[in-house]
Amino acid sequence: MFKSKSKHDGDMAVDALIGSQVEIRGDVVFSGSLYVEGRIIGKVVAEEGAKAMLTLAEHGRIEGEVRAAVVVLSGSMEGDVHASERIELTPSARVTGNVHYTVVEMSAGAQLNGRLLHTAAMAALPAPDAKTTEKSKKAEAAAA
Repeated sequence: MFKSKSKHDGDMAVDALIGSQVEIRGDVVFSGSLYVEGRIIGKVVAEEGAKAMLTLAEHGRIEGEVRAAVVVLSGSMEGDVHASERIELTPSARVTGNVHYTVVEMSAGAQLNGRLLHTAAMAALPAPDAKTTEKSKKAEAAAA
């Protein structure tokens, strides 16, 4: 059907297209690949645990929070973006809001009015329990 325009995922087919003449007022929940050429006023959220990619075309606009594994922005975005795997900001991207990312690619010309916030992988790790810490200290003392 349609192909994604991202240079990294050029072989990923688009599952849903929101055309340039379409305006959606309300939240959108999706899985797979969503390509937005129109306007969405509301949250755009990928299903929990789904391998999802959101592409916002150059003339597309989203006003609301975005959550997806991979996000490619070329249009106007007003709201926070949460990309659990990767976010790409092309030269025509205009973002007003914070960008939460693991990996970011930002091209010259992209505009961001907000903060880039790295999603720390360490936050996902459990805290060491007291027994493990005591064993480590004892092993270090024995080695010395």
